[in-house]
Formats: sequence, structure tokens, C-alpha cells
Amino acid sequence: MTLNDELARRMVDLETRIAFQEHALNELSDALAAARDEEARNALLLHRALDELKQLRATLSTGGLSADPGQEPPPPHY
Repeated sequence: MTLNDELARRMVDLETRIAFQEHALNELSDALAAARDEEARNALLLHRALDELKQLRATLSTGGLSADPGQEPPPPHY
């Protein structure tokens, strides 16, 4: 094997490694973007759930809900 053949083989090997690394980097970047999107959705859902809990606590503290089912209004399908 000549020096040029050896250098060409090494160059091809390096180019192959770089291509695989670029592919892996793109996959990691996509996964990170998806994780950030999911985190944002989860934060929004948590915020909404906390707001609903605050509203429920406020309703319970003002006596808006009755413990007696007879005092409750009928469901909408009646």
C-alpha cells in the first residue's frame, strides 16, 4: 500500500466518522427540541391544573358547593 493509498483510506475513514457524528448531532438536536416542546406543554397543563385547583378551593371556602345532594341543582340533562 502506498502512502497516497494510506492517506486516501484515512481521509475516507475520517469523512465517514464526521458524517456519522453529524447525523447523531442532528438526532440529538431534534430530541432536545422535542423535549423542550413537551416541557412547555407540561408546564402549561400544570399551570391550568393549578388554576382550576385554586378556583375549586375558592368555591369551597365560600360555600359555593353544598355537601347536601338535595340542595344541588339538577344535572343539565334533566
